[in-house]
Amino acid sequence: MIQGIKNKLQRAIFRGDNKLGITNLRYLPRWIVILIDIIILMSSLAMTHLILLNLNIKFYQTISLPYQYGLLLVINFLFFFVFKTYSGLIRHSTFTDITKLLLASVSTLIIVSIINYGHYYVTGKKLYLMPGLIFYAFFSFSFLLLFRLFVKHVYRIMKGQKRNGAYKKRILIYGTDDQAISIAEALNTDSVQPFELVGFLAHKKKYKNIRILDKQVINYNKSLSEELRNYNINGILIIEDTLSIKDKNQLVDECLKANIQIYNVPKVEKLETQKEINSQIRAIEIEDLLNREVIHLDDDHIRESIEGKSVLVTGGAGSIGSEIVRQLIKYQPKLVVVLDQAETQLHELELLLQDEFPDTKIITELANITNMYRLALIFERYDFNIVYHAAAYKHVPIIERNPHEAIYVNILGTMNLVKLSLSENVERFVMVSTDKAVNPSNVMGASKRAAEIYVQSIQEEEKVSTKFITTRFGNVLGSNGSVIPHFKRQIAKGGPVTVTHPDIIRYFMTIPEACQLVLQAGTMGKGGEIFVFDMGEPIRIMDLAERMIRLSGLIPGEDIHVKVTGLRPGEKLFEELLADTSLNLPTHHKKIMVAKETPQNFKNLTGRYEKIVKSALRGSEVEVVKLLKEVVPEYKSENSKFMSLDN
Repeated sequence: MIQGIKNKLQRAIFRGDNKLGITNLRYLPRWIVILIDIIILMSSLAMTHLILLNLNIKFYQTISLPYQYGLLLVINFLFFFVFKTYSGLIRHSTFTDITKLLLASVSTLIIVSIINYGHYYVTGKKLYLMPGLIFYAFFSFSFLLLFRLFVKHVYRIMKGQKRNGAYKKRILIYGTDDQAISIAEALNTDSVQPFELVGFLAHKKKYKNIRILDKQVINYNKSLSEELRNYNINGILIIEDTLSIKDKNQLVDECLKANIQIYNVPKVEKLETQKEINSQIRAIEIEDLLNREVIHLDDDHIRESIEGKSVLVTGGAGSIGSEIVRQLIKYQPKLVVVLDQAETQLHELELLLQDEFPDTKIITELANITNMYRLALIFERYDFNIVYHAAAYKHVPIIERNPHEAIYVNILGTMNLVKLSLSENVERFVMVSTDKAVNPSNVMGASKRAAEIYVQSIQEEEKVSTKFITTRFGNVLGSNGSVIPHFKRQIAKGGPVTVTHPDIIRYFMTIPEACQLVLQAGTMGKGGEIFVFDMGEPIRIMDLAERMIRLSGLIPGEDIHVKVTGLRPGEKLFEELLADTSLNLPTHHKKIMVAKETPQNFKNLTGRYEKIVKSALRGSEVEVVKLLKEVVPEYKSENSKFMSLDN
């Protein structure tokens, strides 16, 4: 019978829909905490009083005991608010909260002592017994601390019951520095998280047989799997930016061999305090392993170039254009006009920018850069100082089937913007190009190369005050239609993951990294340069696919198959950043180089460009591509129906 009553009581307390709702109570209401703290202070006074009575110590009668104790409580309580001891949740109390309590108690002791001796100096009589004040400070701090520790312990027990014994992943934190210890402390204070911290992983012999936070430090020198064999480890937690990319990749490779999951967590200073830490821990992704060194920008130079200026960003709703907009805003331009022909994406970006940057004047314009008359109205209305031209068609297979559109947007659109920038005296025109423009093998790359030639050649004309600058880089991680999101979707569906050729390689760069370099190059150029970005080492796409499968906890060839589909029309095995005839010159920024290419005569080009645009309006695909090959002689089609034009 007693056991039955006990079971009913447990169900009443711990079940999720109980009337008491103890386990569903998110936090103790502040008024309850304050009331309990007052009771603790009064209890501490009572205990102090009893101790002094038992010691036969005579109390001062300068003022009555109720007045003495009342003043002491009021001062103590005021210091609770001075040090904001109620600003956090008790169940998540940290060393900082304990320090606030200690400061409140010590400050109370100091202030009351000052009052006590001040009164004695003036009247010759003391108000308080100093032993009593010391006893009170000790008891009040101790009991307040014990109360908070009790709440934390009860919270853990209740949440542990609520999880119904759910399986927790046993993890190690990589490192033993302050960052690692702080993250470990955060994990220990949150019992709801699905991780059980087993210890710390170190790569140094000096940490052998050492414990931190009562957790073991596991040292490894050679084989990670051998060291962890006896610990039943499911995952390793890496703190962002604490490992070099090389070391991080090496650790990930070892973990994948040992079938151990890798997790990422932000640094302590980047943690969102309003969220529990488990929601900020995520499985490591391929993007985390491809990033390179942090780019250091000349912010003062960029700010000087942009601050107070009116800026146009074409293709502003795209992945590159929208990031350029976001990065521009921190340099305080007077106006940013975001131009794009994609209505839905432009609308969504407008709403996001209004929320993120309410104090910046941002205007979105729905327009097509092939419409010269519409562009002219926009240029006249806003009087731009700088143009960032990121609008372009970029998907190789689609453009290979629709070469006319490449001429309209990538060539005619660029020509329209260049002409208007000249006529409206724009200070700088920065065009975003691609490595596919180098020795192009497809229509898309050739059209971008044609745009580069046009932009570079017009700089050589007389009385051109606008500085025309071209930036060239490779594939961008996470951009619309890029390979990594495509692989993620295929893996999520169970495969197969499709790779066009087992030996195909590509350069990769993150969107923020690319846009930072675009802004930097835009301030460096004197006009007519083609800036090339350091893309690091190329990556074999087959290796990329297999690694992404392993990072998902699956085995390539068993759980997810990799299928080779063959090169697509116009696709090369590898991309280049410099043409065979180009000279690579360094700049003062180690990530940016100048491709020294001889500009062509603008007057000689004008007729060719007018001819190709007219052909795109009424001519056949073959005629358009043939004229494009005349404009870009190095353009040689690969794996394409236009290969016959190269014979």
